[in-house]
Amino acid sequence: MKILFLGDIVGNSGCLKISKNLLNQIKIKKIDFVIANGENADQSGVGLTKEICENLFKNGVDVITTGNHVWDQKNIMDFINKENRLLRPKNLFEPAPGKGFEIFKTKKNIKVGVLNLMGNVFMKKCDDVFETSKKFIELYKLKKDYDFLVVDFHGEITSEKNAIGHFFDGKATLVVGTHTHIPTNDARLLENGTAYQTDAGMCGDYDSVIGMNKENSINRFMKKDSVKHFPSSGEATLSGVIVDGDIKTGLANNVESYIFGGQLSKNN
Repeated sequence: MKILFLGDIVGNSGCLKISKNLLNQIKIKKIDFVIANGENADQSGVGLTKEICENLFKNGVDVITTGNHVWDQKNIMDFINKENRLLRPKNLFEPAPGKGFEIFKTKKNIKVGVLNLMGNVFMKKCDDVFETSKKFIELYKLKKDYDFLVVDFHGEITSEKNAIGHFFDGKATLVVGTHTHIPTNDARLLENGTAYQTDAGMCGDYDSVIGMNKENSINRFMKKDSVKHFPSSGEATLSGVIVDGDIKTGLANNVESYIFGGQLSKNN
């Protein structure tokens, strides 16, 4: 069972790269299930819309996760209540629209659980992520409730992501970080068989400042004339992780970083 997880999709550039390439990449890489973080997919670089979600689903994405920008496009609040393939962080303060966890069935009738979490350090206020995780693993079990479990941990700092990876070790197939938009070179299997990568990177233009126009971003740091952040429009790189899961145990046999197209692919 091969699962592809794609990091934060940023703006039109990221969406275009997916619409033109993902279905073919699924065939080439023999992918069974695709999860993508879509919280930056709007043309503004923050939030996402019903139309964006439907286009991502049409082009090969099975589940969309999000993070701190989930509500930045307000019409998504109604849509997320109707569309179970779109998740928001489970540890948002309740009541919140939508769900933070769902179990999906593949075409081969394999059950994949997807859990969306958000960190507490340097992020918008939300419930304690470790307490939420503890309650989750008390309720749900690998190979009992689902065949595989993927955890998207949307967070700012490396140590918090590291810790949540070890917390879920042996209880999830893959724990992968999102939010920082820069892929880390640490894809590995943890001691008890869970695949882990600190950050999946982004599906966006890397000739940028984490997906945003570089000149405008520099000017903002230097307090010069600038406008609100807006996405860079060059060719995007698809960045993420591919995990090969063992159907008998639900744990990972192998994990590898995934890079396709754009500026990062030139360095591989």
